[in-house]
Amino acid sequence: MKNLNQRINLVNRRDLLRQGTLGIGSLALSQLLSRDFQASAAGPSRPKLHHAPRAKNVIFLHMVGGPSQMDTFDPKPALDKWDGQSLPGELTEGQKFAFITPEARVIKSPYEFKPRGQSGVIMSELFPHLATVADELTVIRSMKTNEINHASGELFMHTGHGRMGRPTFGAWTSYGLGTENENLPAYVVLKDGLPVAGAPIWGSGFLPSNHQGVEFRGGKTPIHFLSNPEGTTSEERRAVVDAVKELNGQAYQHYRDPEIETRISQYELAYRMQTSVPELVDLNSEPEHILRQYGLRTARGANPGSSFARNCLQARRLVEEGVRFVQVFAKGWDHHADIYSALPRSVRNVDKACAALIQDLKQRGMLDDTLVIWGGEFGRTPMVQEHNAGTGELTAPGRDHHKECFSIWMAGGGVKGGFTYGTTDEFGFGIVENQVHVHDFHATCMHLLGIDHEQLTFRHQGRDYRLTDVHGHVVHDILA
Repeated sequence: MKNLNQRINLVNRRDLLRQGTLGIGSLALSQLLSRDFQASAAGPSRPKLHHAPRAKNVIFLHMVGGPSQMDTFDPKPALDKWDGQSLPGELTEGQKFAFITPEARVIKSPYEFKPRGQSGVIMSELFPHLATVADELTVIRSMKTNEINHASGELFMHTGHGRMGRPTFGAWTSYGLGTENENLPAYVVLKDGLPVAGAPIWGSGFLPSNHQGVEFRGGKTPIHFLSNPEGTTSEERRAVVDAVKELNGQAYQHYRDPEIETRISQYELAYRMQTSVPELVDLNSEPEHILRQYGLRTARGANPGSSFARNCLQARRLVEEGVRFVQVFAKGWDHHADIYSALPRSVRNVDKACAALIQDLKQRGMLDDTLVIWGGEFGRTPMVQEHNAGTGELTAPGRDHHKECFSIWMAGGGVKGGFTYGTTDEFGFGIVENQVHVHDFHATCMHLLGIDHEQLTFRHQGRDYRLTDVHGHVVHDILA
């Protein structure tokens, strides 16, 4: 206690509270310990890798709203012949839709599809930049989910469950593999808009709260309270952290609550992040040709570019520094109306940056062990939505939510390059070959990270839980 009293005497009680709540304490509590403490009394276990990993890191590019598969990566020329008609009744019987009826008329795609790269991966003309890296992509056309609405669909895509309370893919990755850099979180979130489900889709659920995603904001202050309050030195801040650590240590000795250990480690991490994060988020330190590659520079000089482009470059910098899982959200893919104008805008926002991210990782020798994932929470219907769901007024044509099939792509991290997997029917309505359920997708990603999805479990409320629940099979056909 003598040492503790000496440290606390460096600041008076009021200053300790001020620095603890407005400084490092606020960073640790608001950013890293914001979830209720729900950990199992057994605490976290860190299993060894179950087999040799193909990927060390993951960058998940989530297109919030659900891209239309038949306008992007799954061409359906039959829609031209069925344009304006209803689909066969036996196809839509018993199906659920968010805002349309099964009798809604078909709407064709106006976009040209061509084989790209030496491998001949077929994609829409909307992606001229991504087409230049087609030989690095595995396109999965036969994804399937259980959920038809955005919040539950986002949760299902990231947690394997359509309701709140489960750990996310990123949290499971942090729990299973930890971080490669003790000065940074294992799991970071970058976004240019808030997903419908909000923070639970980067939460830790019932895992210890140090495994939840840490949100980095745009601008010069990626995390609030990262710098020392005015008039506070680093030595004083260190003293506060040490004092809180010792108090928490005494509490742990008494209560043996594993979340107290999490508090201790997160205060320490928050303190170390003060020196590592500001330099990490300074994109101006990047070479001019890299900034041009992502669209952040033009011939006329500086260009703010899209926040998604900045986030993609930031994601590369994060995994380069050892962050295990980076989740990037891009808003604007919920095209219920005016899809022929809105979809091209959404694609232009991400096309150049996605290609640049893959090229950048490859030229640095990082693509082989970084798994890049692109996709939304579900797909869109081949039928048109013509009326506003709230007012019933006629709108420019769009597409409704569709859970029965959708497309994603993956690159690097042990998947085949220049490969297309899965087949949907002539309308892009249902899967006819090689279905990949979201649980299968999670099982495959875990396998690439060196983890057997059936063995990475956590005991909660008397039951062993895992990311894939009681489902999921590794899709070996897409592995390199």
